[in-house]
Parts: sequence; C-alpha cells; structure tokens
Amino acid sequence: MDAYFLEWANLLLRWLHVITAIAWIGSSFYFVFLDNNLLRPKSPDLLEKGVDGAMWAVHGGGFYNPQKYMVAPKKIHTHLHWFYWESYSTWLSGFGLFTVLYLWNAGTFLIDKSLMDWSPVMAGTAAIGFLVGFWLLYDTVCRLFGFKKNGELIVAGLMIVIVAFAAWLACQLFAGRAAFLLVGAMIATAMSANVFFWIIPGQRKVVNAMTSGESYDPASLAIHGKRGKQRSVHNTYFTLPVIFAMLSNHYSFLYAHEQRWVLLFVMMLAGALIRQYFVQRHGFRLGRAKNPWPFAVVGVLLILAVIISLRPAPVASSASAQPSAPVTAAQVQAVLNERCISCHGAQVQMKNIRLDSADALKLNAQNVYQQAVVTRQMPLNNATQITEDERQLIARWFKEGAKLD
Repeated sequence: MDAYFLEWANLLLRWLHVITAIAWIGSSFYFVFLDNNLLRPKSPDLLEKGVDGAMWAVHGGGFYNPQKYMVAPKKIHTHLHWFYWESYSTWLSGFGLFTVLYLWNAGTFLIDKSLMDWSPVMAGTAAIGFLVGFWLLYDTVCRLFGFKKNGELIVAGLMIVIVAFAAWLACQLFAGRAAFLLVGAMIATAMSANVFFWIIPGQRKVVNAMTSGESYDPASLAIHGKRGKQRSVHNTYFTLPVIFAMLSNHYSFLYAHEQRWVLLFVMMLAGALIRQYFVQRHGFRLGRAKNPWPFAVVGVLLILAVIISLRPAPVASSASAQPSAPVTAAQVQAVLNERCISCHGAQVQMKNIRLDSADALKLNAQNVYQQAVVTRQMPLNNATQITEDERQLIARWFKEGAKLD
C-alpha cells in the first residue's frame, strides 16, 4: 500500500514540476527575447520617461508595447509583477520529486553496489552535497571573475571544467540513472539559487530605493541590475543542459553506457551551444552581434558524433542457422522468478505490477518486453544481474506471440 501512494506522489509531483518548469523557462526565454529585440526609441516622450528599449508585438488579437527602463523608471504607476514563484515552485516540486523517488528509495534508485556499496543515508547525503556544492562553486567563480576583464569567458571555461568533473564523479558514485538526474538537479539548483540569492534581492533594493521617497543615486543601484542580468543570462544557458539531463535518465542506452559521463557532458555542452545560437541570433538580426551560426553547427555536430558513436554493431545474418525451438512461457517465467519477482511478486508489487503467475505474465507481456528488452531499464540498475541471453529469450518469446504454453 505504501508503494501505491508513493507512486501517486511521484506522478503528482512530476506533473506539478513539469507545469512550473514550463512557466519558469517560458518566462525566462521571453525576457531573453525582449532583451535582444527591444530597440532604443526615438520618440521624445519615451526618452524623457527614461525608456531605453521598446517594441510592438501582436498576440491573441491584441497589441502589446513592452518597454524597458535602465536601472528603474521614475515612478511605477500600476501593479508591479515579480517573476520568482515560477523558479521557487519548480525547485521545490523538483526536490520533492527527488525525495520521493531517489532519497526515499535510495537503496533501489540511488545506489549501484557495483560502483559504491554504501548505506542509503550516506548516498542520500552525498546526493544533497552535489546540489549544495555545485552552487557554492559556481557562486564563488562568479564572484571572483564575473566582472573582471574577459570575466564571462573565464566563468564559462571554469564552469565547463566543473560540470565535466561533476558528471564524471556522479557516474563513479551513483547508479547511472540517478547520476544523470543529479547533474541536472545540481545545475537547476544553482539556477533557482540565482533567483533567490541575487536576482530578486537586487531588484527589491532597487524598488525600495524608488518607493522610499528619498533621493537615490541610480548609478549606485546599477550594480544590482548588472549582477541580476549576469545571473539571468547564465540561467538561460543552463536551461537546455538541465532539460537534457532530466530527460536522458529515461534512456538506458545513455546512462548504462560505460562512458556515460562523457555522453552526458557532450550532450549538455551541445545544448548550451545551441541555446547560445538562439540567444544571439536576435541580436544578429538587429545588427548587434556577429552571426552565431558556428555555435549551432558545433552543437549539432556534437550530437551527431554521439549518435554515430552509439550506433549498434551490425548483427550477423542468421539465415543459415538452424531454426531453434520456440521459447515457452515456462522458460520466461523461470527468468522472471530469478530476476524480477523480488520487486514484482506476492510480497512487493512495485508500480502495482506482479509477474509471478501465468495470468500476470499474460497481462504484462508488453511491459516486460519493453522494459527488459527495448528500453533495458529493468531490472533497475540491473540489480539482479539479468544476462543478455535472458533478455534475448524474453524477446524471442514476445516476438513469437507471447504464448502461454
């Protein structure tokens, strides 16, 4: 019964997490779009108000005229909307999902004893350490180098090295699926921490100065806007790598590979480069930046390189081989009894699935084939050491019609 309710918690938290992530990423992408498309107005009344950039847009039958004021407008006449709950809700729902799925079941989902045979508490603590440690490293790098000459290039270079090391270390300590998710989660934690510790506090200081009724020096407030802009730009480059890391842990051909940390790092780097292209192409269109197509080309080439390197080896023709006897349900059941019943039997029914009878096997034949043969996600982390021959036995049985003797 506990497993049943945990599955519902998993589903609902995942649903909430996706919804809030869409809201956060959508608003982030939109404001990056605005920053690269707002043009300095020529109208005297707008310049007098302090408008530094404006544009016209049409959507849903209406016309919109967003305007940007450098540092702050002289007065805010209507309700001021803050964009932060999208970020906070995404992180909170994601951490809740991570707790329910990985920390609560660390022995099953977080630990691969062939890599590191440690207790669930130690593994869970180390996983939390990844989230906190990456934020501290990233924040320190930004503080030390972010505003120096060529600072952004230095920050980018150091973060590439740090992310590569983190991907390698996670894949040495944790089960492949958990390692991929952890690397994505640590970057997502830094993104939300940027909003919580820097972007919103800086904006609050600007607003408080504006609304206090006291005189203030716009130049002294500019540093808050500059730092918030820096962290916001970092967040948009982090977005595609994080999404890939979160999605890729559903594909065992990636996280089960011997060099999985390299695959994860290369694909995340490709995502960052492609995002760079989309950010800069708006500026190129307006004559503000060089053509960013090399970023997109390099990103796509990296993805193609991964695809080619993982392509399956050609299978030798079996036309001349002697036909083998059909696989029986009893043979498949023997494999399931040894490799699967510990999680899908009378005592435990993970995901409410049992595989300990002929009727159960008939009901779940499609699932068994998909999970054990096609996606190869089960047994999870191959904890029961199912062999390749056993997977092929299940495949043959299913392709022969999944008959029950």
